Amino acid sequence: MIIDARLKAVLRVLTGLVLVVVYVPLALVMINSFNVDRTFTWPPSGLTFHWWNVAAHSSGARHALLVSVEVALLATAIALALGTMAALALRRTRFFGRNVVSLLIILPIALPGIVTGIALNNAFRTMLGLPLGFLTIVVAHATFCIVTVFNNVQARVQRIGPGLEQASADLGAGPFTTFRLVTFPMLRSALLAGALLAFGLSFDEIVVTTFTAGPGVETLPLWIFNNLFRPNQAPVINVVAALLIVLAIGPIWLAQRLSADTAGGGRV
Repeated sequence: MIIDARLKAVLRVLTGLVLVVVYVPLALVMINSFNVDRTFTWPPSGLTFHWWNVAAHSSGARHALLVSVEVALLATAIALALGTMAALALRRTRFFGRNVVSLLIILPIALPGIVTGIALNNAFRTMLGLPLGFLTIVVAHATFCIVTVFNNVQARVQRIGPGLEQASADLGAGPFTTFRLVTFPMLRSALLAGALLAFGLSFDEIVVTTFTAGPGVETLPLWIFNNLFRPNQAPVINVVAALLIVLAIGPIWLAQRLSADTAGGGRV
């Protein structure tokens, strides 16, 4: 009992330290976005909304945000289509090399981003002869976004089993009707959770994007990185980062709830 109590106390302390390390820097970013001083003296000599107004009128930040949203939406759409089909095919059929195919689908997200970026850069420029640009970023992001959808759908399909689909077929429904009326409704929460996670992964990806973005194509993470060491842009970067922190809370919470329902067998 004494050992258990000490272990719990150590775990609480470690958890507290981790939370401090993670959230104190985020809090500093939020505070600095209102700091009147361009050099961010601490504590702030005053608070202002001036930098928020400057960020709102920054054409570079707005354009980069639009590019990031477009890339994330397209990559998520591709991931939903391919990840769902792959998960259904691997869970509903048995064939030689099935485990190898599953491993190959999951592998991109396990590889270091710099390895994936270099490989895709060589493939686009050398093998396919494609100029680096918006399209190559979308394809690159889709390669690892597929994994999040694949894992969510595969877990849901494994849990629900084939019984309802077989019953639908016995009642005369075709494959498309069965998918539309039986399979898809059971997969909706898993698909939404996978889509939210895929969108988040694509939106803040910078390593792979660095190797697959062409001249003149700049996502928001790239814009932040490129302007990070420019003194005049530092306050604007803090505002953009603070805004992203606020906007990320809702989707992350929703994805967490949906993932919990998917794992715990919640109703669809």
